Amino acid sequence: MNNTMAPGMKPLMREWTYLTPAEAIGRWLVWLAVVAATVWAVRSIDIIPEFLADAPEQMADLLVRMWPPDAAHYYPHVHAALVETLHIATLGTILSLFLAIPIALMAARNICRIPVLNVTAQLILVSSRSVNSLVWALIFVAVFGPGPAAGTFAIAFRSIGFVGKLLAEALEETSPGPLEALTAAGAPWGSIMLKGVWPQVQPAFWGIALFRWDINVRESAVLGLVGAGGIGVVLDDAINFFQWDRVATVLLAILAVVVIAEIVVTRIRARLI
Repeated sequence: MNNTMAPGMKPLMREWTYLTPAEAIGRWLVWLAVVAATVWAVRSIDIIPEFLADAPEQMADLLVRMWPPDAAHYYPHVHAALVETLHIATLGTILSLFLAIPIALMAARNICRIPVLNVTAQLILVSSRSVNSLVWALIFVAVFGPGPAAGTFAIAFRSIGFVGKLLAEALEETSPGPLEALTAAGAPWGSIMLKGVWPQVQPAFWGIALFRWDINVRESAVLGLVGAGGIGVVLDDAINFFQWDRVATVLLAILAVVVIAEIVVTRIRARLI
């Protein structure tokens, strides 16, 4: 190959740039929008500088009042509330699984091929996720009255969107081969689901269920702040009466339960998946 250049020709010069002019302008516009939104938010929430300056001193004083924790307060009040919190999280998770499975089947486009049902199921899943668990708790406290029943239904209805969305995505990622083979063999719909779909989504299903239960243990710990049962009731009472040593006991108990739940979920998930 002749690498010589013809007389009068200039070598080709390439200039490398990180961003094109349009991309650079777009990036600056994004940063400008972020700064403007931050300034607008700070001005709208009316932050008082004097309170910010005094916050470290107030926090230090609060920590002094919380130490040492009142260990004698743990049993039976905190212990019973912790058990109730675990029951709320467990029953709420189980109820959400029963409610989310049919919705996930309708949302999966490879399982349900009726567009109206797909859109309806997606709307239900989005509606469930868009409402916070405390808001669900307030709604069910108005329906059932204060107590763990309201907390259980709040956890269940909050979890439908999470479980249903992830399960629908797992269903849509299943291989169509086994389903087509069972359909060609004349298998009924139930057998297709049981033999063709369930073996493929089983690991994802158990992973979703365990992960959601772990989240629900944490969320159910605060439902008592609005009267939905659990350890949040004990925490709210201690805060209202300024019993900060008991508040420390409740917070340490919640931390211990969350850590234990994380360990248990990790161990079970490693064995099942």
